[in-house]
Amino acid sequence: MRALIIVLDSVGVGYAPDAKLYDDQGANTLEHLYSANPGFSLQCLERLGLTAILNLSTQGSSEAAYGWMEAQSAGKDTTTGHWEIAGVINEEPFPTYAFFPETLVRELEEVTGCHFLGNVAESGTSIIERLGAEHLRSEALILYTSADSVLQLAAHEELYPLETLYQICEKVREVADRYRIGRVIARPFTGREGHFKRTSGRKDYSMVPPPTILSTLSLGGVTTYGIGKIGDIFAGEGLTHSYPTANNEEGMREMDRLWDKVTNGFVFCNLVDFDSLYGHRRDPKGYAKALSAFDKWLEKFRKRVMPEDLVIITADHGNDPTWRGTDHTRERVPLIMLHRQQQHCLGLRHTFADVSATLAEYFRLNDWAVGHSFLNLLT
Repeated sequence: MRALIIVLDSVGVGYAPDAKLYDDQGANTLEHLYSANPGFSLQCLERLGLTAILNLSTQGSSEAAYGWMEAQSAGKDTTTGHWEIAGVINEEPFPTYAFFPETLVRELEEVTGCHFLGNVAESGTSIIERLGAEHLRSEALILYTSADSVLQLAAHEELYPLETLYQICEKVREVADRYRIGRVIARPFTGREGHFKRTSGRKDYSMVPPPTILSTLSLGGVTTYGIGKIGDIFAGEGLTHSYPTANNEEGMREMDRLWDKVTNGFVFCNLVDFDSLYGHRRDPKGYAKALSAFDKWLEKFRKRVMPEDLVIITADHGNDPTWRGTDHTRERVPLIMLHRQQQHCLGLRHTFADVSATLAEYFRLNDWAVGHSFLNLLT
């Protein structure tokens, strides 16, 4: 029994019914990618149901089961989306900040013994460009946030080697727990003034989630594998093995490798480049190129999916690269399922947690109470 969930980070398919609460009415990540890139196509995904998904068609032609999901949780960040996929519905959003309160900063200084620069909501690349030289002179860490519930610490690797920065972030995570901040992120960079560059040493420290489908599967004897940011997002909880990756290409290679290895287990993969490199940076051309690369990989990979396997392709939120600002967008997400050659519409699912319920049914867990399975919807 093999199952795989692929999260195409931020690939939304149209603003959600409650998008007005987030000032996101009109956002549509995927539709606007097509509009911004004449001639753009995703031939494999379109055959698997993406065309019907974009057209909101319940009678569309597809080679897989397809549908839509809307979030029930409050918030539109990475942690919230992934936790809901895994069966945890957040009724209270993680807090966000324009800047961190002085009480929090003082606690951070006491716990870490460090001083901090910045304390603003700003793009990571721009704040490093703006404060990198001062950081090198003062040795103070660059502290910043974004529209997400994140506390980010940027540091030059010559001043703060990776292990040192990671140890600092572990201490910061303890403080951040008391403020319910979703993630603490280590953001190492290198280079000289005017030529600073972030490295692949990023590491996320998330709040420990309540029990999820991952922990339930693991306790039930199912081997679980996390690829990409999954280990960070779930703070390692419920994962037998974790394989961090630097980019989408590495993530796809890990899926290829594990699919040959796994005979009975669950693989959970996040492909982050769509969000971090192209959504937040409002780069529709780069976004489309990255999706095309995934589509070509999927065309080959799907030939290795056996009828009894379960493969689900979805997303955790939107991040429309044509939208104002640099924040995520509150959107419905696509749902594509490969299992027993089912080729029908799964309809609109009113929570991402239906994925966890589907996994529970697939692995024969009888006591999973969150969400509704779509594994054998017609039968």
